[in-house]
Amino acid sequence: MADLFEDYRLGPGWDEMFGAPGMPRETYEALHATLQPLSSVELRVRAEVLARAFLDQGITFALKGVEGPFPLDIVPRIIAASEWRVVEAGVAQRVKALEAFLADIYGAGQVLADGVVPRRVVVTSAHFHREAAGISPHNGVRIHVAGVDLVRDEEGAFRVLEDNVRVPSGVSYVMENRRAMAHVLPEVFAATRIQPVESYPGQLLRALRAAAPIGITDPTVVVLTPGVHNSAYFEHALLAREMGVELVEGRDLVCVGNEVAMRTTGGEQRVDVIYRRIDDEFLDPVHFRADSVIGVAGLLNAARAGRVTIANAVGNGVADDKLLYSYVPDLIRYYLNEEPTLSNVETYRLEDPEVLEHVLDQLDRLVCKPVDGSGGAGIVIGSQASDSELAELRARLTADPRGWIAQREVALSMVPTLIGNRLRPRHVDLRPFAVNDGQRVTVLPGGLTRVALPEGALVVNSSQGGGSKDTWILAEPPSELSPVDLSTGIDPADPGDPADLDVPVLPRVPTPRSPDPGPGAGPVAEQQQQQQQSTRDAGAGEGRSAC
Repeated sequence: MADLFEDYRLGPGWDEMFGAPGMPRETYEALHATLQPLSSVELRVRAEVLARAFLDQGITFALKGVEGPFPLDIVPRIIAASEWRVVEAGVAQRVKALEAFLADIYGAGQVLADGVVPRRVVVTSAHFHREAAGISPHNGVRIHVAGVDLVRDEEGAFRVLEDNVRVPSGVSYVMENRRAMAHVLPEVFAATRIQPVESYPGQLLRALRAAAPIGITDPTVVVLTPGVHNSAYFEHALLAREMGVELVEGRDLVCVGNEVAMRTTGGEQRVDVIYRRIDDEFLDPVHFRADSVIGVAGLLNAARAGRVTIANAVGNGVADDKLLYSYVPDLIRYYLNEEPTLSNVETYRLEDPEVLEHVLDQLDRLVCKPVDGSGGAGIVIGSQASDSELAELRARLTADPRGWIAQREVALSMVPTLIGNRLRPRHVDLRPFAVNDGQRVTVLPGGLTRVALPEGALVVNSSQGGGSKDTWILAEPPSELSPVDLSTGIDPADPGDPADLDVPVLPRVPTPRSPDPGPGAGPVAEQQQQQQQSTRDAGAGEGRSAC
């Protein structure tokens, strides 16, 4: 074996490449055969080419105010087709259940009356917005895009870590990772049948067009961004460009008489669907933060009147609450009459005094998370915490049990990662992306694999210094191929509106940066940076050990 794997030791978790020392699993055989003859110098050179290409194309991520190339490891993560079928079914199942839940709590509230979820869990959530009550999208879709975070446990089984149905981000890096990897490891691509991810913009555009208000046959779709100072701005610009729609800021839109229009050089143009990448709190200063300068006044009233569709819907964040997460298996049984395909990580609800006492006795063996935390902030991994940190945590849990959950510490699975000039095992998680067009939930065959780069680290999110890997889903054997055309991602039996498939792709250029934000640049820039939900989910989602 080449010195790349010299002293490579299997870690405490499930090693996804090796079933035993020096023995690659079947899914990794082609990759292992490619890496084995390479020298560490050659692989490092390829890795440097990868990073340089990202920087040249403007594929960046801001970490602590410093913008740099999004960290992509050169060793991909590979998932077998049979394993992916389980993930795909489980993610779609959760999206359907959460769709039904959101429609229910902002409507009749039957799930609360039946006691499946305690009313207090919903009404005390920081992201439950009464302002969204009664707003019913005409095609019933509130979760147009979802990102469901998964981990593999010690036995290699996928488990759900959390759901992201507000403004989940990171899919741009999925597409860019694939484009870059095809150039630096072409020999592996030639030997491996990998399902493509390039169809995502077309799927998203089709879902957004399907969500247009009643009577609109040729809807105008826009992507609403907080602006250039937001650390996920690259993604906003890329998706708008590849869908062939306008990228707008709040100041580009005006709402009069419940009609939303976009200011253009040719005058105002009606807008029918807004794919927003702005948090609820900043979206409409009439109903939320009155000081918001990055939102659109009157937007929520226009949505209530059925004149514009906001994707994802306002108020979805209650389904992201980490306490609500613990009820999702019950919601699947309640709404779908099915057993969950993917299990949650074992979770403790601390509002029960007996459960709280049990957790306080085991703090050094559990992982505790604030229910509305983001970017890995606030997580305490008991086994890595000092006595003083555990004492502080104990006081916080006792004072605010509703604000926390506790989970067992899962030894996340590991994938070889280039550290210096050697391959070393590092912990990973996975965020698959699902698109709901009202007829079906489509799960992109891949996802954002995030990797904790420091040795032993369990927090993988980018805002904590983590990196990413390209995620390869192996294609089905020819005899088992589904009707989906793997070259396009389109089902020939249901290709959708042909017009929706004509998604123009403009020349690839670095993402533009505006030199002059205009009047009010101070508060605009500040709010663009404050508005970090899309950043949180961009590789930044909840960072992770077992929670």
